[in-house]
Amino acid sequence: MTTEEASVRYCIPIKILKEYESMELCGTVKRMMGAWQYDDQDIERLSMIMTLHDIGFSKKDIDEYMRILISGQNNEECIMMLNRRRKLTLDRIHVMEKQIDNIDYLRHEIQRVKETGDENDEI
Repeated sequence: MTTEEASVRYCIPIKILKEYESMELCGTVKRMMGAWQYDDQDIERLSMIMTLHDIGFSKKDIDEYMRILISGQNNEECIMMLNRRRKLTLDRIHVMEKQIDNIDYLRHEIQRVKETGDENDEI
């Protein structure tokens, strides 16, 4: 299937397909009559790349991850990369949970002042 057909069929922006082509991970993608041709394996790889992007991998990390995955040699490295991304995500979640706690505290204090009617109470 061509780039345009893959874009329409799988709702993948042309820009992402062009970026995928430039990563040179398309072992089975062929240029036929001036157009790229995608097969099912390419679409699976694209799906993986989009998932990696969605979880916060940089372009460099995606490239490294996919090269390791395609080579089939050191899947432990892929697991380590995923574990690092998971830790970073959890760290961000913990920071956000702290922010939510602080917001809830401030809301509670405002409500308390409102209910007591004493505007001289400090928050």
